[in-house]
Amino acid sequence: MNQYLELFSRHMKEGGSAEAKREFLEVSRLAGKFPAARSLRDGIGSEISVWCSNDYLGMGQHPLVLAATREALDAYGAGSGGSRNIGGTNHYHVLLEQELADLHGKANALLFTSGYTANDGALTVLAGRLGDCVVFSDEMNHASIIDGLRHSGAEKRIFRHNDTAHLEELISATDSDRPKMIVMESVYSMGGDVAPLAEIAAIARKHGAMTFLDEVHAVGMYGPQGAGIAASLGLADEFTVIMGTLAKGFGTTGGYIAGPAELVDAVRGLSRSFIFTTALPPSVVAGALAAVRHLRASDEERDRLRENARLTHRLLTEHGIPFVSDESHIVSIFVGDDALAQRISGLLLERHGIYVQSINAPSVRAGQEILRSAPGAVHEPAAVAEFVAALDGIWEELGVTRAPGWRRSAVTHG
Repeated sequence: MNQYLELFSRHMKEGGSAEAKREFLEVSRLAGKFPAARSLRDGIGSEISVWCSNDYLGMGQHPLVLAATREALDAYGAGSGGSRNIGGTNHYHVLLEQELADLHGKANALLFTSGYTANDGALTVLAGRLGDCVVFSDEMNHASIIDGLRHSGAEKRIFRHNDTAHLEELISATDSDRPKMIVMESVYSMGGDVAPLAEIAAIARKHGAMTFLDEVHAVGMYGPQGAGIAASLGLADEFTVIMGTLAKGFGTTGGYIAGPAELVDAVRGLSRSFIFTTALPPSVVAGALAAVRHLRASDEERDRLRENARLTHRLLTEHGIPFVSDESHIVSIFVGDDALAQRISGLLLERHGIYVQSINAPSVRAGQEILRSAPGAVHEPAAVAEFVAALDGIWEELGVTRAPGWRRSAVTHG
């Protein structure tokens, strides 16, 4: 055994993986008080404020969600008891799939245990079963999309990030008779930028391409009833399959696809990541259903999220703190150095009790390191100002590069 451990360790070091070792901060979110959380560091517990959570709207602690979760837990127990096709399908699974299909204006929807398995499982089938399919994938697509396309065996052509001219060039050079699929995200998880969906939809129409849109960082947060970016632009019908998650805007866990009945049925019958895994617990699905239904009827959470994002963008600009994009609620503060990003993250936590995770490779490219912040609907505007003030103090102390053209005299207060 020891010889294999030594061999593995040596290969990891030779591959550069030793430097990429990641440490995980223990965070116990406090329901009803979030973004407050308890953190255990060096054996000592302390209260912190979380600024990088994907529970963007705070639905993970919403009273309706908690009540629905408890009710289903008491009624049906802790687990689902099996895979969906062997004893694991509860009526809540059926209700949630119907709700999600209706949300996106699609014929059917299908639940997965995570967004990752939804992308991997769906794309493996959809791209792999078309026969001689060529897939056009944005270079910044998530790892789950990359893995799904790899597992499909389909030919893949990568277009430059959000570059529709490059996409048009690639697709125009492809045999017009071959099946085609375009795969993209609406809101990109690390940069927070938004895809040019109208232009992509036009290219898909022109070339008769199927489209697969990942709306993971948009469902719940954008569009009528929280249906996503495509719906906000009136383009939901232009995208063949929409993929989403329950783990971000809806505050629970799980993933799904929504689309034409024929395609969803094919994924249901052939996707290994759907067939060969235990179904989501009914309590989780009940909580997600409550979250989806609430957000279809309420704009309050979306309004607060949008206002906090705008405030954060404005204050960061005033302080000359660079960030990647102002197009969404994901506010990725650009650092560009791994060690420096980790140090800034550490100082925010130690001095201010502010937790913002530093992000390095492979989540972003080396030299593109960021602090991935996400001011959510649960943050107060005064706390946003304090967050930016804390960043500004550390920026000044460490002499971190400011945004081009920034002057301290331009900073306003209030």
